[in-house]
Amino acid sequence: MSLEPKSYMTDEERAERRAGGMSENAILMAESRAAARAGDEETAWEWLALAELPAHSLAYLKGRHGADFIRSRGFRTDQADAAYGPDWLDRA
Repeated sequence: MSLEPKSYMTDEERAERRAGGMSENAILMAESRAAARAGDEETAWEWLALAELPAHSLAYLKGRHGADFIRSRGFRTDQADAAYGPDWLDRA
């Protein structure tokens, strides 16, 4: 079982978001933003890698940081694999 990254949101903030209809995926992204606002870039990336990002977002990250960044951070690539093909990270 893997542990979640350090949280910069309180349990109450998470509960309020859930009660307001925010998806778990959106809460992961909110955690990432909270970590970034706190100046903890490493933790922000860890939270973002747990979220299911749309294909175009992963394509942007690949262009900005490279395929190895996506792999080393453990980003979920299911949507991008479906949209661009399973070898999209290896193509130029």
